[in-house]
Order: sequence, then C-alpha cells, then structure tokens
Amino acid sequence: MSRYRIHVVSEMCGVSSATLRAWERRYGVPSPARTASAYRLYSDDDVAVIKKMRDHVNGGIAAAEAARMVLEAAGPRAPVGTSGGDAFAGASERIVDAAVRFDPDGLEAEVNRALSLGPAVTIFERALGPALERIGDLWHAGKITVAQEHLASQVLGATLLHLLRLAQPGESGRRVLLAAFADEDHVLGLFGIGLRFCSWGFRSVVLGARTPPAAIARAVEALAPDLVALTVAIPPLPPSARELIDAYADACRGVPWIVGGAGAGALRPFIEARGGLVAAAEPAEIRAQVESALHARRRRKDGR
Repeated sequence: MSRYRIHVVSEMCGVSSATLRAWERRYGVPSPARTASAYRLYSDDDVAVIKKMRDHVNGGIAAAEAARMVLEAAGPRAPVGTSGGDAFAGASERIVDAAVRFDPDGLEAEVNRALSLGPAVTIFERALGPALERIGDLWHAGKITVAQEHLASQVLGATLLHLLRLAQPGESGRRVLLAAFADEDHVLGLFGIGLRFCSWGFRSVVLGARTPPAAIARAVEALAPDLVALTVAIPPLPPSARELIDAYADACRGVPWIVGGAGAGALRPFIEARGGLVAAAEPAEIRAQVESALHARRRRKDGR
C-alpha cells in the first residue's frame, strides 16, 4: 500500500524532493499514487525503485539510462487510477466530453487532472493524444464545430508545450529537430513526438508547422542537431514529392533524418533513396532505427 509522502521518501533514500519530481516527470521513475489533493504517496516498491535509480546514478550511469534499467527490471505496471478501469482512457474520454460540451473550464480541469497520472510521454500517448485524435475525428465528421476543435487544440497545445519544457533533459543531451512538412498545418503531434525523444535523452527543438527545407537547413547549420525528425500527414503528389524529399535530404547536410506520420509510407521510395528513414510503427522500433542511424554516423566520422 502507498503510504509515504515525498519528504519522507527523500530522507529515506537520500534523494532531494526536487530530484524525485524530476525523475518522475522525465522518466516515470517511480509513478506514485496520488491523494485526492494530488499529493504523492509512495509505496515500498516505489522506494525500492528509487534506491536502485539512486545507486545507478551515483555509480556514474546517466539518469535516462538508469531509468530504463530500473523500469525494465520492474516490468510492466498498470497506471494508478481511482477505479479498476484504465485511468488514461477515462481521462481521455472526459477531455473529449468537455470539448464536445464546449466547456472551457471543464476542459482545463480534466487536462490538469490527467497530468497526475504518470510520466509525460505516457500521459500524451494514452490520454492527451487519443483525445486529440478523437476530437479531430468528430470535427471531420461534422459532429463538433471549428470553435470546439480550436478550443481543444489551444488547451491541449498549451499543456503539451508545458510538458515538453519540463521533460527536456540536461544540456548534455542529444538534440533532435522536429518539424512538419512545408504544407502541414497541424503541429500538436510534434509535441508528443518530442516527449518521446526526451524520454530517450534527446533535447527536442520544435520548429513547428509548414517548415520548408530552407528553414531546416538554417536550423541544422545553427544548432548542429544529432537528428532531424519530420512529419507528414498528406504526402505531396509526384513529381513535387521527389523534389521536396530531395530538398529536405540536402537540407539535413548529412545529419540522420527520419519521417513519420500518416503520409510517410507513400514517400518511402524517395526517402530511402536519399538515405532517410521512414518511422516504424512502434516506439521501440523507432528508437532502434534512430540509434542505428546515429551509430552508423559516428562510425563514418571516426573513419571506421
């Protein structure tokens, strides 16, 4: 049973409260229960996980890697909720309901409530992201108005930007540029992708919607990223598709680049012909793609 408040756990483990909050926010280590007033309550299992994390970090292992190690050792864990159901799915449904009711205060309250469910990337992937997708579907079906969709996008977008700022690793982290294709208007998904990269130890720089190749080139020159990640929902038609992919490939200037989104598959031949990657379906597979590409680049730079 969860029973320790954060200041007690801090004393038990020799880890500051600020560090405990940062580990939870960035890596999901641990994921304590919450009281009705949103105070953290840690179990004995949570304390054991914190001590393992502390020992790894004190031994010189990077915090992101230490978190991965302790989470893998702990195995899968169900989200903490107020009932036996899926807390994330329930939060997502309540967010959608508030948007459909056109209830700004209720929407803000439900989004804020969802933030207590776990680490940032999990909140996005299991609550906020599905809510955004459902709201978009309702708008396309004509079941909600543009005003309702815009309200939800504004509230959720501000929340995702806040989460992304909090989730950023230290300055020593690797850097990824995130941008939407030149004709893409929707950017909220980029924040979710950025959260996933933050959980992998990348600092995520979101350039936003309608980012042309020239802007990518300038950002690559100025920021020297380790990776460029692009999204496309509706692929351009040939021959402009090939020309655009060629321009993005040139803009990346040898930096590994990957393209995701619903339209990426249709562009696969052009992307792969220029040395780019098409994002796999699962996060673990995407991470493997990225790490392989970065490893290959390091080997080339080392002359091996």
